Amino acid sequence: MTATTTESTAGSSTDSRILDAIRTHTASENPSSFLTLNSGNSVFTVPGTDGVVVYRRTGRWAVQFGGPFAAEEDYDTLLDAFRQRARDEGLGVVGVQLQRADAERYARRGFTVNQVGASWAVSLAEFTLRGTKFMQLRNKISRAHRNGLTIQEADAADVREAIAAIDAAWLGSKGGAQQLEFLVGQIGGPAQAHRRLFVGTIDGAPVAYISYSPVYGSRAGWMHDLSRRIPEGSPGLMEAINAHAIEVFRAEGVAWLHFGFTPFTGLDASHELDGHSPAFQWLMHALWAEGAALYPAQTQLSYKQKWAPDLSIPEYVAIDGPQASLPGFAHVFRACNAF
Repeated sequence: MTATTTESTAGSSTDSRILDAIRTHTASENPSSFLTLNSGNSVFTVPGTDGVVVYRRTGRWAVQFGGPFAAEEDYDTLLDAFRQRARDEGLGVVGVQLQRADAERYARRGFTVNQVGASWAVSLAEFTLRGTKFMQLRNKISRAHRNGLTIQEADAADVREAIAAIDAAWLGSKGGAQQLEFLVGQIGGPAQAHRRLFVGTIDGAPVAYISYSPVYGSRAGWMHDLSRRIPEGSPGLMEAINAHAIEVFRAEGVAWLHFGFTPFTGLDASHELDGHSPAFQWLMHALWAEGAALYPAQTQLSYKQKWAPDLSIPEYVAIDGPQASLPGFAHVFRACNAF
């Protein structure tokens, strides 16, 4: 068994193996699978198997992203070997952003599995902003354009300084908040060639951007990923950029626009599996209601619901053992650099 890190040079064999795995092994339909290519992740493999496990070690925990991206016949082998390696090293295992197919397999293996949130997606085939339900959204977009917003798709290398300026302003408005990682996309690095970046300017000054990551599987398309804006900017910046990108994607025949995972949202008792933790289920609802300091879930969901998503996709957390571990769950956020 081997474990290596994705922090490597462009075109490395590790990056290539991860990309091949998430493109090929899509049975779980994980819309955020491209995040496995973030720098700072580690990859676990077993010789003779077809697939990868992607994770980060934080404290005494191995925080796994999704389930194994693996051939059906090798999925359980990889999961069991990863779990055993973690135990041999004295680590707990917590998996996050598991899809339903993953969650069921983890539960059968004795993990405590609970819904942790949901991701959201819009079918683009018939999508239109016409109609009463989009009136406020259209007004915000129009206001941004009236204020001089210009939008272009750009190469990240060509707008590096603009992105840095927007990031600095955005993080500064959050009281010096840390740059989130792991469950949030990146710009730059070897994987940038596969992403798409749309940047907004007013009078030549950068004011906002949205980065989109590819989504594979039966709902292939793009995921609205990392997005930032200057805090004092015009209303409607993000909405206008996303509407522009949607028209580009529709013209290209893209079927789905995904809005990614938001913790504590889309919670429903019908999504829970047998053996889930009722206490953890209660905690997720409490964090939805009162957990804005940990993650602004209500604000994030409000933005996503503006686009009238067609799908709400439940996502899960799995903690190794018969009980949900709060330290294990906390280390998910430590892996994200949230605290």
